[in-house]
Amino acid sequence: MTSTPPNLLEELEPTVATNLDRHLSMAQEWHPHDYVPWSEGRDFAFLGGEDYDPEQSRLSDVAKAAMFTNLLTEDNLPSYHREIATRFGRDGAWGTWVGRWTAEENRHGVALRDYLVVTRGVDPVELERARMDYMTSGYDSGDKTALETVAYVSFQELATRVSHRNTGKVTGDPIADKLLARIAKDENLHMVFYRNLVSAALEIAPDATMRAITDEVVGFEMPGATMAGFRRNSMIIAKAGIYDNRLHHDEVIMPILRHWNVFDRTDFGAVGEQAREELATFVAALDAQAAKFVERRAESRARQAARRDDAEDPDIAS
Repeated sequence: MTSTPPNLLEELEPTVATNLDRHLSMAQEWHPHDYVPWSEGRDFAFLGGEDYDPEQSRLSDVAKAAMFTNLLTEDNLPSYHREIATRFGRDGAWGTWVGRWTAEENRHGVALRDYLVVTRGVDPVELERARMDYMTSGYDSGDKTALETVAYVSFQELATRVSHRNTGKVTGDPIADKLLARIAKDENLHMVFYRNLVSAALEIAPDATMRAITDEVVGFEMPGATMAGFRRNSMIIAKAGIYDNRLHHDEVIMPILRHWNVFDRTDFGAVGEQAREELATFVAALDAQAAKFVERRAESRARQAARRDDAEDPDIAS
């Protein structure tokens, strides 16, 4: 077993500083209030107005489930901050990044909540109760090392980007689509930052980093996996093509693995080689599972379309 070098954080500090400068040069300032149609807002019953009614939402059930899940995931930011501050520290370039990342991520929950409340996209009481429950339980990544953490967030940030971007497309609302596309840009820059750190770690400690990559790909879960209703909502999201195993394999896992060149590297020892073999086996199985899911989904959609056609054709119906 190859353990993580005890001084890895110090060895990566120059890479963190370089990529922090790169990030700050590329990050664009934006303001959550610009993406909210405030003119649609009105008082709720507490102030003499009207409380939420499902008929007020212009979002489909799929869009509601996706935006609800995305927002609650963003809401657990205090837990995520604790996780990375504990792993990376609060000093030097690492500490500056932790603060900057947290500040940027905080905009996402602010903007999504304002949009959903002002447009009455979802029930605000249900949303607030779910937020209270989920933030009370918080998020705990377990005993991940700093190396495992940067490997995990490389994939997680890209997965979140894909989820936000595809959610925007299904809302049917140009404003929501613009907002979620804007959030997705942040997530992509965050992914690039962490991805570059893993690239550097592969040069410093190839075996330990390859082991961490494999463990995080095989055991990957979205941070919202522990929220109430996540399994049901994630299935709705998958059936709609917002985020599923096909996208996870094709648009998240494989692009990052190719960037790291993990399957063509020649600098692994026995530990790294074993981890790479495990990874190759898992990725192949994920690809096969994704193909089966897409096939079943297509068949299900075809049956649903046929039933709708039958119901709409009076001659067939009779």
